[in-house]
Amino acid sequence: MAENTANNATPGEPTAEDMSAEEKRHDQLTTAPNAVEADAAPRVDITETPDGPTRIDWREDAAVRPGGRDSD
Repeated sequence: MAENTANNATPGEPTAEDMSAEEKRHDQLTTAPNAVEADAAPRVDITETPDGPTRIDWREDAAVRPGGRDSD
């Protein structure tokens, strides 16, 4: 990895240009105040097929899911 040369950069830390999309996502989700590692956990499974269609499913273990709450 290239050394960070930005004005507010810490020497030796990777720059945004050096990071993969997954590393950028993790960095964004864990740098907020009170953030925990679980905030960066995957929430969806993506399945791509050779003929084009892509399927996106919410993971069963996702802490945050779309939709309303189930009423018990």
